[in-house]
Amino acid sequence: MNWLTLAEDALNGHTLTDQEAYAFLTASTTETMSQLDAAYKIRHHYYENDVKLNMLINTKSGLCPENCRYCSQSSESKAPITKYKMMSKEEIVEGAKKAASLGAGTYCIVASGRGPSRHELDTVKEAVKEIKETLPLKLCACLGLLADEQAESLKEAGVDRYNHNLNTSKDFHEDIVTTHSFNDRVDTVEKVKSAGISPCSGVIIGMGESLEDIISMFRSLQSLDADSVPINFLHSIKGTLFEEKDSLNPMWCLRIIAFARFMLPSKEIRIAGGREVNLRSAQPLALFAANSIFLGDYLTTSGQEAEKDIAMIQDMGFKVEENAFNRSAEHFHA
Repeated sequence: MNWLTLAEDALNGHTLTDQEAYAFLTASTTETMSQLDAAYKIRHHYYENDVKLNMLINTKSGLCPENCRYCSQSSESKAPITKYKMMSKEEIVEGAKKAASLGAGTYCIVASGRGPSRHELDTVKEAVKEIKETLPLKLCACLGLLADEQAESLKEAGVDRYNHNLNTSKDFHEDIVTTHSFNDRVDTVEKVKSAGISPCSGVIIGMGESLEDIISMFRSLQSLDADSVPINFLHSIKGTLFEEKDSLNPMWCLRIIAFARFMLPSKEIRIAGGREVNLRSAQPLALFAANSIFLGDYLTTSGQEAEKDIAMIQDMGFKVEENAFNRSAEHFHA
């Protein structure tokens, strides 16, 4: 198959058929660089060489009643993580200042749990309002399952984006978690869309899913029409139910990122959790398909130093995106 021709077709509105998707995922490893080159054609069309920077804060750690098998914060995890209740508004605002100082354009406020309590929601809303008044940041929240009125109140407070990942396919979902359904996840994404918040939803690769599951999860993301799509790679954590899973290699991860660009041509594709341990020295190559990364640490695992990420972007000939969404920093400090 000619991947560059397929990329041209994607730019002209063609959606990969199941047959083309399967051919993409099963091609020889020697084809991976050609697939990445073709994915870059699509990526450059929509984003040129810009890279979006995101930074997250884990405002509540552990103490979660859900039984997600991959997660160190779940009710069934024995991972030795630090557990704490909701941070204060002041701590969340301080985290935003750090994100802005490192050049991040988006600050992600994350909390463990099935969904936010009234106190947790109010704390996030108060922090969001203050950050919006003082810092040039786009704000994303990730607080679990939402009710209608919760999504609307987050929008009113100033939340720009809401993340709730599908994680896997509908058919494979019960192999990952049983305390909530795949439809529960879809429902929350639809709620934030209805509230006027930009939807963010992605996947976790490496949990034992089949090729059919991979195609299915990206079909679901096409249907959801999420604006931002984080691609996470399983970081097996000792003490979780998936601690023994370690099936990924850098070339497969690169192919998945290229595949995501073909399946979701115009979307923000973000290399997210697990990129450092799974892509390893191939991390820079992922930028030829992805246009967004996380800076710093994740929820309970460490990331690459922000300075190294920025150097990586520049060394590969890419550049940090100027955050046109926000007012200039001078405006806030005039």
